[in-house]
Amino acid sequence: MRRLLEFFGFLALVQGTGGLAYELTGRLRWGITLWWGVLDGYRIYASIALIVLALALFAAAGSHGPD
Repeated sequence: MRRLLEFFGFLALVQGTGGLAYELTGRLRWGITLWWGVLDGYRIYASIALIVLALALFAAAGSHGPD
């Protein structure tokens, strides 16, 4: 279970930082937040939420102890 939480945390962190980097610089157009039309105008908030989710998943994985 710990590995699964770490994996999803890593994915959320990568997608959140990718979306945030694009919104702040306009370069490196990638990230899952760019594909969802529902997030138009809210992509920066969604990217920050993904980063916060990643931190929460890493904390949950750390609380499970060793495999």
